[in-house]
Amino acid sequence: MITRRSCLALLVLPFAAAAQTEEALSAAIRDAVGDKLATDGGITLRVPTLAENGGQVPLGIVVESPMTAQDHITAIHVFASRNPTPGVATFRLTPLLARAEVQTRIRLAEDQRLIVLAETSTGRVMRASAEMRVGAGGCLT
Repeated sequence: MITRRSCLALLVLPFAAAAQTEEALSAAIRDAVGDKLATDGGITLRVPTLAENGGQVPLGIVVESPMTAQDHITAIHVFASRNPTPGVATFRLTPLLARAEVQTRIRLAEDQRLIVLAETSTGRVMRASAEMRVGAGGCLT
């Protein structure tokens, strides 16, 4: 029998889960870059708009940087907003690299937003994001 209380619980559960997911995402970002303010731009993401298999989603990241000893990308962080663990990967870079570019494959649980942050040696943090659609999830909860 469906009561008002059970209907209310069904309405509140998705919002509570979304709040927990956003809280976990914020905590993962804070762990990676602290309280630094991220600015949009400077990052090109190469991802498919629809990933048929969430277990192997191709991801290409290119960050605009001179890659000199004085000004280079030190880290690239990848986050998935609805994965069980939002922190997907961190790549450490040095000025010995000619370009700040990473190519890999990641797992995505479901349709979600992919967020990439790039830290520079000068203390700046750049940000890019992309909405992803996933045909079949690639993560176990």
